Order: sequence, then structure tokens, then C-alpha cells
Amino acid sequence: MNKASPPFPLISSAQELAQEVQTVLKPIHQKEGQELTALLSAPHIQALLLAHDKVAEQEMQLEPITDERVYESIGQYGGETVKIVRIEKARDIPLGATVRNEMDSVIISRIVKGGAAEKSGLLHEGDEVLEINGIEIRGKDVNEVFDLLSDMHGTLTFVLIPSQQIKPPPTKETVIHVKAHFDYDPSDDPYVPCRELGLSFQKGDILHVISQEDPNWWQAYREGDEDNQPLAGLVPGKSFQQQREAMKQTIEEDKEPEKSGKLWCAKKNKKKRKKVLYNANKNDDYDNEEILTYEEMSLYHQPANRKRPIILIGPQNCGQNELRQRLMNKEKDRFASAVPHTTRNRRDHEVAGRDYHFVSRQAFEADIAAGKFIEHGEFEKNLYGTSVDSVRQVINSGKICLLSLRAQSLKTLRNSDLKPYIIFIAPPSQERLRALLAKEGKNPKPEELREIIEKTREMEQNNGHYFDTAIVNSDLDKAYQELLRLINKLDTEPQWVPSTWLR
Repeated sequence: MNKASPPFPLISSAQELAQEVQTVLKPIHQKEGQELTALLSAPHIQALLLAHDKVAEQEMQLEPITDERVYESIGQYGGETVKIVRIEKARDIPLGATVRNEMDSVIISRIVKGGAAEKSGLLHEGDEVLEINGIEIRGKDVNEVFDLLSDMHGTLTFVLIPSQQIKPPPTKETVIHVKAHFDYDPSDDPYVPCRELGLSFQKGDILHVISQEDPNWWQAYREGDEDNQPLAGLVPGKSFQQQREAMKQTIEEDKEPEKSGKLWCAKKNKKKRKKVLYNANKNDDYDNEEILTYEEMSLYHQPANRKRPIILIGPQNCGQNELRQRLMNKEKDRFASAVPHTTRNRRDHEVAGRDYHFVSRQAFEADIAAGKFIEHGEFEKNLYGTSVDSVRQVINSGKICLLSLRAQSLKTLRNSDLKPYIIFIAPPSQERLRALLAKEGKNPKPEELREIIEKTREMEQNNGHYFDTAIVNSDLDKAYQELLRLINKLDTEPQWVPSTWLR
């Protein structure tokens, strides 16, 4: 039933009321008008005007969607089997579902873990949305649906045609933990089903993947963000990311991936994370056909009697050798070096097995062929190298093995059973690096400093997926304390390691 019209026009705000007063005041004496205006500015009158605003606002709101209105509207759908569901949606919290267009229909394409849609259990993939709060949805574009729902909150009434797909009962999915080997920013991704729900991350972040039901778009949380992130975020699936990296130069920009659509959400102003470019094409340490995406990880706590070897890596003149030597000198009972192999003759003061393992060239070359060396090289016609067995001997003694290695050695080391902890020692800014080297009596040329910075960038791009952590050596004393803190943490906290190490 229609409401009777009020005898006076409805004034919907304090501002309109003030304007109305000014109109009334025109015929009144100027002084009297000023007195009335002053009266309207009094605090108790202002409170009255605010109360008026509230009443007017309520008066202008849409009437609640009643069952009678819903039942009246569904009659237009003839013989279609429809269902009516009501879901509570909080203000500024995503509903947690994406939709796609199929001709004129709007179809639910994905239910996101942790959202109101999933918790209600009332919306399902494949359902067609006919109405929301009495507004007809059929014939609308997904972007129109998104705009319509972005500001909605409270009780939402959906009229749906249930999906005819017969889905097996849901199985409890196993959460897998992966380390990201690339940077991802959904705001730069034209293929993400809903940018508002895309999860940004950087190379090296740990992601907890809770659903791989859609192989193209996994649902995940970022390590450390679980409490602040009520909804799972969408990240590219492993095979999908590999495919589009491989086809990067040929894929069409406007091609829509399967299950594309908009998320029914009002989540905006997403925090952007710092972007670091990653160029996999320059990596000499993995096969060209291997495209780095994710690596499955597990938590590992090192045994008290079997310490992980500590590997320091970085460009020359960045301090890794000085840091290693300081650890060796200050805590001789705790740290030790792996005894290297060589083909040169033993000198008088040297002890076999303490200074070097002295072997023949034939034996050394046979060990190279058998993959027994982490790294090796030739100097003045003699071979030198560090073997896996030499590192294992230190581990078996209960000490921590300290190594400074070249980047080319990391793949071999990481594929061994030694479970290394790899720390990248990075230089500070070019000016700070110049000052540090000057303290050591060195006077590098500008091009030499630029070469160190460029080498750092190259090592990070090509080998960063092997690093467990990094230290910027802007001060040797502070870098030493940070290095010691990281090593001590291995005894007290579990660390993420490749799952293949524990199988």
C-alpha cells in the first residue's frame, strides 16, 4: 500500500532546512532574521536538526525485502526451479564469490574460502543469480553486478536457479606450503578473476595454499598475514603461471581465462607491496625449460647434534670472507671449515686430513665425474675443491660447517642431503660501500663499485631462489651480530626447507 503524501515537502537534511528558513526570513525584518539565525546555531537546536537528519535518512531508505515481495517476483520465472537464500554481509568485507557471464545469465564461478558465502553454505558454483534484494540481475554485466554489490551490507536476499551440476561431496583439502620464486602484483594482472581479492607477494614469501580446486587460481594466505586476512587470496596456480610465462610474448592481452569474473566485494585500497623485477632468462644455474614458480616447503628443526652448514655468498669485497673468519676466530669450538681436496704435493708443514686431502689428479677427476664436489677449480695446474663428504664430516663432529662459495655451486649443494642454510651478504649503497672499503685501505674506482652493485643484482636475480635470508653489510660489526643472531635462531625456531629434503 502506498503511503499518503505529507502536507509539506519532505526536507531531507539540516542544510535544506536552513535554506528553507532563509526563504521564510526574506519578508521578515533583517534584525529579527539575524536573531532567528543565531537561534538556529545554538547547540540544542543543532542537535534537533541532526535528529531530523536521522529521521529523514530512515524515511528515505528502501523498505526491507519481505517474503511476499520475493514470492511475487519469482512468478515471472515460470517453470524454473528457484531457491531463495539470505546471507548477512558485513560492511566493507567481501562476500567471497566471483561471477561470470554466460549469455545474459550471471553465474557463480567460485566460492572463496573464509568469506560469508562459503560460511553460509547457501551459494554454490554454477548457481544462476536472478535477483539480489529485488533487483533483477539477469542481463547485467559482471561489472554492473560488482558495482551494485560493492556498497551493499546487511541482509542480502538472493533469488537463484540452482546449479544442475552434480558435484562430489567436498573433501578436506590438505594445506600445502610453498615458497614463491617470483613477484606477483594482482593490480598488474589482467587475467586475475578479481583484482580486489588477488594476493600480492614477493619472491621468497611463504604462501599457505588452502585450495587448488581451480588449477588456474589457487586460494592462499601469506605467511604472517593469516590473522589480518579473513578471506583467502587468489594466486596463479603453478601450471597456469608456468604456461603464461612460457607464452608471455604471444598470449593475447584481452584473452579471458576460465572462470573469469568479478568478486562480490567492497574491499578496496589494497596495500601494495614493493616490486622487485625478476628476470629468469639470465639464470645459468637451472635448466632453461624450468620456469620458477613455487617450491613446496616444510618446517624443519635441526637436531642438536646435527647442525645445518652455513653458506655465505655474495660479490667480492662485500665482507662474507671477513664475517666467516671472525666467526672461526671467536668461536673455534663451535664452527669449523670443510677440509678441501687438492692434487698438489703436500708441503712440509702441512698435515694430510687437517690442511688438505691430498689426492691424485686421476682420483680427483673421478670424483668430479661422480658429482662428489660442491665446487672445484684449477690454480697453477693443480685442482682444488670442496667435497660433500668433507662438509658431512664437520656435521658429524657436531660442529657448524662454515663455507664461502661461488653462486655456481649452490644448485649442487642444495640438491645434496646437507640441508644448507644459505645467507646472501649484500653490499650497501655505492657511497657507503666506498667508505667501507676505504677503511680497509682500498680505493676502488667508480666503475669497480658499479660492477659490484651490478653483480649483486645479477646474483639476486639468478640465484635468489636458493637464498634463505640476506644481510646488507653496511657495518661489519652490525652484520656480524645479525649473522650470529640468524645462526642461533636455527637452534630455537623451525625453518622452512624444501619438502623434498624431508622425504
